Amino acid sequence: MTTPSGERPEDDFWRRPPDTPGGASGPTAAGPPSPTAAVPPGGQPSGAPPVGAATGYAGPPSTTPPPPGWRPPLHLQAPPPRRLPPQDMAELDAAEQRAQLVTWSAGGVAAVVLVVLVCVLCSRVLF
Repeated sequence: MTTPSGERPEDDFWRRPPDTPGGASGPTAAGPPSPTAAVPPGGQPSGAPPVGAATGYAGPPSTTPPPPGWRPPLHLQAPPPRRLPPQDMAELDAAEQRAQLVTWSAGGVAAVVLVVLVCVLCSRVLF
C-alpha cells in the first residue's frame, strides 16, 4: 500500500465529502444506516420509485423486419476461383527430405557447440 504524496484533482471524485458544521458527516459518523431505518411507516423507502413504476432495463426497442426477399445490393460480382496447378508429389517429397537434412545438420552443429562450451566451462572450474 502506498501513502498519498499530495493533493491530486483526479482523486477528488473518490474523496469523502467534507464534514458538516454540526460535526457529523452522514452515515459514516454514526456507522452504516440500518436497513429498516430508511423505511417509513408506509412501507415505501424514501427516494425509491413508486410501487407501480418500471425499474431496470426494459430491453432494446423493437425493430421492423425487412420485406420478404430483400438482399443487400450487389455492386461487384467476384470471378469464380481459378484451378490450382497439379502437385508433383515426388518433388514435394524430395524438398521435404532436403529441408529435414538442413534441420538435422543445424541441430547437430548447435549440439556440438554446446558440448564444447560445457566442456570448456567445466575445465575452467576444475582447474
